[in-house]
Amino acid sequence: MNKTSANTAIRKAEMQDAAALKTCIERAYAPVRLKLSDLPDVSAGIEEDIAGNEVFIAETDGCTAGCAILSFDGSRAHLSNIAVDPDFKGQGIGTALIGAVEAAARAKEVLVIHLATHVSMPENVALYSRLGWLETQRTGNKVLMEKSL
Repeated sequence: MNKTSANTAIRKAEMQDAAALKTCIERAYAPVRLKLSDLPDVSAGIEEDIAGNEVFIAETDGCTAGCAILSFDGSRAHLSNIAVDPDFKGQGIGTALIGAVEAAARAKEVLVIHLATHVSMPENVALYSRLGWLETQRTGNKVLMEKSL
């Protein structure tokens, strides 16, 4: 487990975490869903993600505070989802999850991590940029970003 604070730990998710992860993701995206009608079902397939990808869960005082989903394709990785429950925003959990994702990618000798965020979520672009990610393209409603490791 990676510690983010005295009360938060990050670990790899297990199948029994699926329901809590789905709730966390749905809560995290609820405010965004109100303004973005084209947002896909961001919590679908969590069981498949746990089985086939690296899924990280952040827990604070026994509660699911956030999660991140990372998939691999050779020397590349894709951060397909990162979510922080609104009750835990502003506590560094998103940054800690990104750190866990980057560490996992480095351990698999991945050279680049990619992600896509929504053009109407400039706070995401700002966070990723602060953490060293570069915007590579805007296409439709997507902002594509990457980070070399």
